[in-house]
Amino acid sequence: MNRNRLLIGLGLAVVLALLLSVFVYNEFKKAATSQPAVKMNQIVVAAQDLPQGTRLDPSKLKTIPWPAGENVPGMFTRVEDATNRALMTPISENEMILENKLAPREAGAGLQATIPEGMRAVSVSVNDVIAVAGFVTPGTMVDVLCTGSSGGTGSTNLTTRTILENIKVLAAGQKVEQDREGKPQTVSVITLLVNPEEANKLALASTEGKIQLSLRSSIDVKTVAPPSVSESQLFGGPAPEPVVRHVAVAPKEVTPLAPPPYTVEVITGTKRENKSFPNP
Repeated sequence: MNRNRLLIGLGLAVVLALLLSVFVYNEFKKAATSQPAVKMNQIVVAAQDLPQGTRLDPSKLKTIPWPAGENVPGMFTRVEDATNRALMTPISENEMILENKLAPREAGAGLQATIPEGMRAVSVSVNDVIAVAGFVTPGTMVDVLCTGSSGGTGSTNLTTRTILENIKVLAAGQKVEQDREGKPQTVSVITLLVNPEEANKLALASTEGKIQLSLRSSIDVKTVAPPSVSESQLFGGPAPEPVVRHVAVAPKEVTPLAPPPYTVEVITGTKRENKSFPNP
């Protein structure tokens, strides 16, 4: 009797579990089918890694699905809208092509396409010392120091001052891309991105003085404006001895003193009196 009750209870538990499983499965299925399908559009992305200054053509672009309600300002939905324009920044494969990353159509390609409106690209001669052992590469930020003298050629008191701060390096030699592994590049020319006023300073400094590049962190954008340092300040020795000048003074004319007068005591009766007479 007890055995039969046990079998009946076990059978009922199995049936209830089966019914509950079917119910849960149907509910999940209804929830999945009741969700509306997300509408997708096509957006333009890079088909491969593209360096700065590359002129885009259909072979370098492709489209991928993108949610229709998640628009990004400046994105492209057709490949032909982004062709024949140059990249102002490097782009990785599958990275979205945006309007602010492209130069105007009339800007051409190459280095000139990467120069913003109102800015200039100026090249200066460098060596391993000036270019910080080759670590001044495209995309890095530098300060420009100039050593010279306001007294012109041959002046003995030189002065070093920082003439430009937080300047972007556009190219090292003919390379406009930084090495992915951060390796130094040995070049003889560095091209800097400056405004017209800074271009004048840089041209004068590289012609009349001696320039030095100072590499700075890409996250350090503060303007320091350090004071200039002169040669006399840097190598300041003992103070010079004061110069003693001897001036001849004409002797003054001495007037001789008059001799003291004669004094004569005169006695009249009981009265005594001293009288003075001039000394001839």
